[in-house]
Amino acid sequence: MRYPDAAGERFTTVTVVVGAQFGDEGKGKITDYLAAHARFVVRTGGGPNAGHTIHLPQGKVVLHQLACGVLRAGVTGISGPGMVVDPAALETEILDLQQRDLLKGEVVVSERAHVLLPIHQLEDAWEEDLRNSKNPAESVGTTRRGIGPAYEDRYGRWGIRMVDLVHPADLGQRLDLLYATKSFLTNPPPRDELEAALRDVGSRLAMYVRPTEPMLWNAISEGSSIILEGAQSALLDVDFGTYPFVTSSHPTAAGALVGSGIPPSELDEVVGVAKAYATRVGAGPFPTEVGGEMGEFLLREGNERGATTGRPRRCGWLDLVLLRYVARLNGFTSLAITKADVLGGLDEIPICVGYRMESGETTTDYPPIQASEYAKVTPIYEKFPGWPPFTQRLREKIRREGTQAVPGALKRFLRYVAQETRVPVEYLSYGAERDDTLWLGRGAPTHPVTITPWTT
Repeated sequence: MRYPDAAGERFTTVTVVVGAQFGDEGKGKITDYLAAHARFVVRTGGGPNAGHTIHLPQGKVVLHQLACGVLRAGVTGISGPGMVVDPAALETEILDLQQRDLLKGEVVVSERAHVLLPIHQLEDAWEEDLRNSKNPAESVGTTRRGIGPAYEDRYGRWGIRMVDLVHPADLGQRLDLLYATKSFLTNPPPRDELEAALRDVGSRLAMYVRPTEPMLWNAISEGSSIILEGAQSALLDVDFGTYPFVTSSHPTAAGALVGSGIPPSELDEVVGVAKAYATRVGAGPFPTEVGGEMGEFLLREGNERGATTGRPRRCGWLDLVLLRYVARLNGFTSLAITKADVLGGLDEIPICVGYRMESGETTTDYPPIQASEYAKVTPIYEKFPGWPPFTQRLREKIRREGTQAVPGALKRFLRYVAQETRVPVEYLSYGAERDDTLWLGRGAPTHPVTITPWTT
């Protein structure tokens, strides 16, 4: 990555973009912004259960399995080895971008990525129905797209990889073994029909399937910039998130390295992406969730519906307990704060600075590990003065004048977040459009901020 500053230009090679909340923070928008100066963008995990929304002059694009780099000329977008790929849906996604003349970069798919099959979707629904029947409180609220079962087969060593589709000599044997493990499912897709369909789509996708690790290692040797982007977010990590209400992979900085094949020693920067408020999709604890008119306001003004499923997102306030925790977990070198425009015009903006536990103790940087205990915490808030609405005039002024035009109250908000997390806020997103993103400069703020306590 190239950062212009007063001292000249500074270069970094490998940058990871990590969601710092429960997902839907605008990772795709920030990745697309950074991709303007990158050579490779690698999607490192997840599958078609998540979407990255990019607003281009030609219209809105939702990427489900392709890396954001494919939207920029001269950039290679890699669907990496850590992913589970629905090959038919991937082909449709590629064709859609081609038909809209939006496929500007190169598409590459890792031969090590695992294949998500229709049988995994059936198993996902079976598992979720089982949770509901045994204990509705344990329902995870998955998208039923088969992601979890595909990862289960990956780690159970039953899985099928993209290389098996483009070199299908052993595909039949792999399918026989996989079907033998799914005898508990009723009406699975006919095995022979599935094999034929996989061979067919594999032949059409073969031009994109390649060994990707050598490409990235060579890029590092040449000093080319690489961005690693994940799906979901750190608080949904299967180990470090709000288990069991998590995803099936590792959407953390460490997980991005595993999901790309890049060694830890090559990592330069980790950008954490967080909204100026917070949202969550599906079940699980969410201490700062708000209902009523304010919840409806955030849902409406933030257009908080899933890019893939259309499900409404639960909305709440920025949670510094979780942001501090995730910053340490991932080693953030900078933060990107998104959707600041959604809060424009509010008189006051609450920020959660700590939790009061049932025991009476407080915590400020480490959430309870048990979901049942976590659901009972009481958030401790401080209120922050609001900033003006983001009118078209203000947006244009920021585009012309940069940081100088950012409202003072918003600057104080950003300085406070940086101060409390010990991570500089370097990027600000104040709208959905591609150019509604501002680089604020490097380094931590120097002016401390204090605000008024406000506890519920």
